[in-house]
Amino acid sequence: MKNLILLLAFFAFNISFAQDDLEQRDDSFIIENNKNLLKIDIQEPFLQVALKDCKDFKAAGFEGGAASYKELLKKYMFTYLNSDYYTLTGEFTFTLTIDAAGKVTDVEGSPKVLNSEVFFDDMQYVVRRIKKNWSPATCKNQPVKTEMKLKMNFSSVSADF
Repeated sequence: MKNLILLLAFFAFNISFAQDDLEQRDDSFIIENNKNLLKIDIQEPFLQVALKDCKDFKAAGFEGGAASYKELLKKYMFTYLNSDYYTLTGEFTFTLTIDAAGKVTDVEGSPKVLNSEVFFDDMQYVVRRIKKNWSPATCKNQPVKTEMKLKMNFSSVSADF
C-alpha cells in the first residue's frame, strides 16, 4: 500500500512539473516549413531496346509485369526522392541498363536541365534500392544486356506548412 501511494505521488509530482514547463514556453518562435508536393505519372508501356541482328529477341520482364514495377518504383520514389531540393515539372525519360543477370546496372535520365544532376543521382539511388531483379532479355535463348526506357511526367507544387 505504501509503495502504491509512493508511486502515485511520484507520477503526480512529475506531471505537475510537465504542466509548468508547457505554460512557460515561448510561442513567439515561428518555423517556416516549405514542402514540395510531387505528382508522378509513370507511363506504360515501357520501351524495350531490341538488339540488332537478333531475330528471336525476347524482352526483359519483371515479376508481376510492368504494372508491378511501376507501382514499386513509384513507392520507392515517394520514399527516397528528396523533392525539397528540386522542383520537377515536365516529361523525363530514364534508360535502365539491365545486365544478363537481370540486375539494373545503370540509370540515365534526360533531358538535362538546370540542377537535374541531383535529381538523376537520386533516381539512380531509388532504382538500386529495388532488390527484385528483372528476368533478362534473351537472344537465341542466351541472356543479354539490354536497355529499358521509362517515360515519366512530373509536376511539383510548392506549399508552405
